[in-house]
Amino acid sequence: MIDFHTHILPGMDDGSRDVRESLQMLTLESEQGVQETLLTPHFYAHFDKISSFLERREHSFQKLTKALNEHDMGISLSLRKGAEVYYFPGIGDAKQIRELSFEGTDILLLEMPFAQWTDEIYVDVKKLIEKQKLTILLAHVERYDSFQKSRKIWNQIFKLPLYAQINTGGIDKHKKKRFIKKFLKLQVPLVLGSDCHNMKTRLPNLKQGRDSLRDIFGETLLATIDKTEERLLK
Repeated sequence: MIDFHTHILPGMDDGSRDVRESLQMLTLESEQGVQETLLTPHFYAHFDKISSFLERREHSFQKLTKALNEHDMGISLSLRKGAEVYYFPGIGDAKQIRELSFEGTDILLLEMPFAQWTDEIYVDVKKLIEKQKLTILLAHVERYDSFQKSRKIWNQIFKLPLYAQINTGGIDKHKKKRFIKKFLKLQVPLVLGSDCHNMKTRLPNLKQGRDSLRDIFGETLLATIDKTEERLLK
């Protein structure tokens, strides 16, 4: 099991507040059977420079790994650094954007605007794929659906060679089930992420989400997702 979307790194964003909470979140991930966790704090170009973000991320990562080494908590999973990069105009031409991809890969977790998607957005995503040679993974695709009054750009973007990530929270809810059923018709390769932020309201829930997905859509879909996830990272 791979968690493609988490906010576990301490003190980076609106996720884990401190190392203690991060250790609790990682313990829960491990207990659920997660084997690899992608650490994907928010990156906002209007707020941060890539260089300073990477420095803060490394500092946070070192604090976390030091605590893991000092406390024998039986946590058996691998950690990989990344980022959840919020779209900004011109991102398709942005220098250094590759530095925000998942460690050791060309995969960029891209958070799209919570608004009607436009031609400009389509061009930028296309450039990230064709010009920057990045593998694009769109974060929590279910969250953009209600903003698309016109489906033109939505359909164009999902015809591009990219991947989509779905949050594992609330898969058994009617609205989420209906979205997934509709989205599957686009035949876009899917991966899963908990998008966990804390130990109170947005806990790691990858196993629960996978169980719901299996119960509702069947073992075949889950097996296909597992193969996609393994292929992406290997």
